Amino acid sequence: MPSYTLEVLGLEVSFKAKADHTQVLKAKELLEERYRELAQHGRRLSKEKLLTFLALGLADDLLQNREKLEELDGKLTSLLSKIDKGGT
Repeated sequence: MPSYTLEVLGLEVSFKAKADHTQVLKAKELLEERYRELAQHGRRLSKEKLLTFLALGLADDLLQNREKLEELDGKLTSLLSKIDKGGT
């Protein structure tokens, strides 16, 4: 498992992850982009509060995407079932 050391939002973090280097950098860029967006509208909120809002936003995105994936999985299962039955 690859090891990484990155500076994220001014903090140096070291960790191991199964993700490849490109994916890790994309995740870092997403965090920093979302943080900047929140900070612009945060009106002097503390870094801790901004990070909490960031975590909540990302968690909400994850939950919504899981729900969409479950819906798509159900539709795909239904379509495959119809195909298996001869399209009726």
